[in-house]
Amino acid sequence: MLQLRSDLDLVAELDRLGFDEFWCGEHHSTGWEVIASPEMFLAAAAQRTHRIRLGTGVVSLPYHHPFLVAQRMVQLDHMSGGRAIFGSGPGALPSDAHTLGIDPMTQRDRQDEAIGVIRRLLRGEERFSHDSEWFTLRDAKLQLLPLQEDMPFAVASMISPSGMTLAGKHGTGVLSIGSMSTAGIQSLPVQWGFAEDSAAEHGNTVDRREWRIVMNWHLAETREQARAEAGEGLLRWHNEYNVETLQRPGATKFASAGEAVEALSEGDEAVTVIGTPDDLVAAIRRMVDITGGFGTVIGFMNDWANREATRRSWDMVARYVVPEVNGLLDGYRESQRFVIENRESFDRAGKAILTKILENEKAAAALQDTLAQNAAKTAIGAHHAPDFEEMAESGSGGEAGAE
Repeated sequence: MLQLRSDLDLVAELDRLGFDEFWCGEHHSTGWEVIASPEMFLAAAAQRTHRIRLGTGVVSLPYHHPFLVAQRMVQLDHMSGGRAIFGSGPGALPSDAHTLGIDPMTQRDRQDEAIGVIRRLLRGEERFSHDSEWFTLRDAKLQLLPLQEDMPFAVASMISPSGMTLAGKHGTGVLSIGSMSTAGIQSLPVQWGFAEDSAAEHGNTVDRREWRIVMNWHLAETREQARAEAGEGLLRWHNEYNVETLQRPGATKFASAGEAVEALSEGDEAVTVIGTPDDLVAAIRRMVDITGGFGTVIGFMNDWANREATRRSWDMVARYVVPEVNGLLDGYRESQRFVIENRESFDRAGKAILTKILENEKAAAALQDTLAQNAAKTAIGAHHAPDFEEMAESGSGGEAGAE
């Protein structure tokens, strides 16, 4: 109960900070994730937020009748005011499929089949029937369509070509979850080509702006602080979840938090950022270079640090990373450079102030007292305050008075 409430509080905070999207997925086993129904969770999140988009990351389509998935997404879209994003996958946890009696060899084909049916339903096509080995539709049509005219779709992609191929076939976006592993990062340069080839084969197009890359991070003011805050949680996440529970191929336990941080966040094969906002900016720019370009960075919420440190980390992403990687500071920096490099025209403003001072006997006398007390060197001047002392020494004050 407290974890679900904490996650809802996080969504509200991310919305306040101006993040664009929030995603949560469907999990039924392994003892680690707590959300079983992303649609139900996101409906609650919609009541606490105003502008952030809410994505199912992901609904495991082979686990559900496609008509009911479409119905739930329509309801979520209306309850969220048209902010729903439909993300789907074949089901990432073998233990979930085992519990439901689903052969893993069928999952990707079933996802493909379900996407085609759901797209027809959400487009409001005329009634149609569909016979499948795992579901049946008879004269199916939704009685209510999504609030959005074209609800965004995204397909989860790991390391295999399957997800990218489906995205191309159906003309959807991509949610690259495999980018959180070394092998996944190494495969990214060729991954988008699978989507483009599949899109061309099926007469569709795919847009890199609809490609979302998932990354891991924890930020603090210094690297040392970030490591102290997240190190133990990172160690436990890797040893207990990746190695013991999921038994990822090639994954081995680390002996200490320092070893885990060094192995996972340093070097060319780093899969996470444990450091400062500058470190994350650099990592995102490297990811752009690796992939050839994509649309959105998704930060994976791991709860490595305590809640307060985690909240500060996301606050730093919003305040320092997002403006930098999106070029939002470029205009400010150009404006500063322009003022610095064009002093002659702006110095005239200071002369204008001095002219008015010298036209008034009392003001001119007060200026002399100020210069005598050398106060000009310690006071914080206004925007256009002239250098009175320099003007007086150079005689420019007299010239200004004569203008």
